Amino acid sequence: MSTIVTYTDTAPPRNQFPRRIISPTHSGSCCFSSMQPVGDVSREERYEYEYRRCRTCGFTVRVIVRSLPDQERLAKLRKVFATALTKMIPPG
Repeated sequence: MSTIVTYTDTAPPRNQFPRRIISPTHSGSCCFSSMQPVGDVSREERYEYEYRRCRTCGFTVRVIVRSLPDQERLAKLRKVFATALTKMIPPG
C-alpha cells in the first residue's frame, strides 16, 4: 500500500493533503489525545483507511478503518453452502 506520508525529522511537519503530508518519525505524548482525521475515508485494495494527524506535533499515521470482503471468495463460499445444504436434505 502506498502512502502520502513522508517521515522525517529534518523538515517541519506540514499538511498538504491530499498530495502529501510531512510527519515527524516518532509520536509524542501529545498524540494519544490530539489525533484528528485528515480528509475522508479512502479505499485501496481490500481496505478502507484514513489518515490521522496530531494537532500538536504533526505526527501522522494511516489507520485502517475496516477490511473489505473479497467478493470472489464470498461467491465461492455461497456456492459451497448451497450445495452442502441441498445434500443434507433427505429424499422424499
